Formats: sequence, structure tokens, C-alpha cells
Amino acid sequence: MEQQKQWLKLSFFCPLELAEAASDVLAVKSGNGVEQSPEQDSACVLAGFFAVHDADEVRLVAADVGAALAALFALYERPAPELERRMLQDEDWATSWQRYFKPFAVVPGLIVRPSWESYAAGPGERVLEMDPGMAFGTGQHASTRGALTLMRQALGALPPEVEQRALDVGTGTGILAMAAALWGMPAVLALDNDPEAVQVAAENVARNGLAAQIRVALTPPAALSGSFALVTANIVHDVLAAMLADLTRLTAQGGFLILAGILAGGQEANIVRLYGDCGFHLVEAKYEDEWAALLLRRG
Repeated sequence: MEQQKQWLKLSFFCPLELAEAASDVLAVKSGNGVEQSPEQDSACVLAGFFAVHDADEVRLVAADVGAALAALFALYERPAPELERRMLQDEDWATSWQRYFKPFAVVPGLIVRPSWESYAAGPGERVLEMDPGMAFGTGQHASTRGALTLMRQALGALPPEVEQRALDVGTGTGILAMAAALWGMPAVLALDNDPEAVQVAAENVARNGLAAQIRVALTPPAALSGSFALVTANIVHDVLAAMLADLTRLTAQGGFLILAGILAGGQEANIVRLYGDCGFHLVEAKYEDEWAALLLRRG
């Protein structure tokens, strides 16, 4: 292989329930857009594009991505995917996918637009500038939409006696934290355990002029003290179950907890049971495709 830049395309067959998380892995590792084939029943084909210069770099990138995907699939008790490699010449592959990403409404009244597109906000609309392919989620997944819908509902019913601040655990790109700030929450703490996600979220917060309201940090929830009127966590079932004690402790009495990234049915019932045993009651659930987002209230 010549030393000039080429593009390594890594593609694999992915169950739909893992598609968002797997896309996030590809986006973080590549810094570029992710290609998804049309869905076929319960699966799709995902592909990521990686700038490489020689055969050694190809092997290193493929091994790194393969290990990250294997770890993700193991969380869902799925075998590691088989990666297909394909080399592409440098013909602006890094930006050609951008023409497919246009401004869109995540939920009514909240628009996400990429930096290369303009958008004139209509009455009552708020706009977030976010580029895909940087970290976890730009609002295109059902779990994010469900969480945002429930957040808007919760923000209108927060207990006035509790300090008005929000906590977003596993913030990714920071979309939930930024939406909370745009919709009136004066103080938001956004946490993630991935340094790359924290960097991207902080950049998004600054880009959207929300740094005065939102602080982004690597701090683990276990290290926090105090409580929050609103807590959000759009992660996966097993992590939400493991974080039961911390999320309970950090949600103020009378405050709201929004949990998403949960499959409807068995996972949903288990989360409702676990958090119910800790003093939460289910206010509402939102469903889209196979996903459930839950709005819980403590006490």
C-alpha cells in the first residue's frame, strides 16, 4: 500500500437492538459518519470509514475496532461480529456522506442541524448545532427521542422546593443536557466515563453557547453528593440496573428520573420493579420500535 491516505471501510452485520451503540463505537473510533444499510427484519449492515496510510495501520485499526465491538456485543450476550474490510481511494470519503445529514426535528420544537447546514428556526423552535460521527447520539435513535419527550414533560412539573438542577449520566454528545438547558434548566451536570465523549460534549455545549448552564465532567456518579430535581440516563439495561443505588440517591424526593436505552418488555418490567422497590413510581412510558423510555418520580 502506498503511503498516501486511503480509507478503510469496515462493515458488519448488526442486530437492530445494537445498531445505535455500534454506530457510536464506529463514530468515536473514526471521527467520521457511519453508513447503515436499510433495515432487514431484525438487523442491518453498518460500516465505518477510517483514514489509513499503510498495511500496518489497517491491521491496528481493524483490531482496535474489532475489540471494541466485541466488548459491546458481549454486553448483550452476542458473539463478536465479523468485520469485512474494503480499501477505498481518497476521494473525499471523509465528507461525501455529509450530504445525507440534514437538519431534522428530534422531537417537536427541537431541531438538530449539522454545522454545514443552515436552518431558520420557526416560532417556538430551538436549534442545536451538532455534527454526527463524533460521539454518542445526535438524536436519531428512538431511545433519545423518548427521553427528550419525557424530559419536556418533567420540566413542566419539577418540585419548586428542590434546587433546580439536572444531572445527565452517560451524556455522550450532550444532547439531553443541552435540551434541558434550552428548555429552561438553569444548571446541568453532564457526566460520561469516556474521555472522548466528554471532550465532544464540552465542545457541543460551547458551540451552542450553553457553557454557563452546563458543566461536563468525567466524575463518576458514585462520587457526587447532593440531589437533583431531574436525572436522565440513556444507557443500557444492565448499567441502569447496576446504577440503581446511585441514581436513587441522586434523585431528589419528588424529583424525576428518566431512564432510556431499555428494550420494551422484560427489560422494561425489570427496571420498573427495581426502581419501584427503591421508592420510584412510574409516571409514563414512551415506546418506539422495540425501545421503552421511562419517566419515574421519587416519593
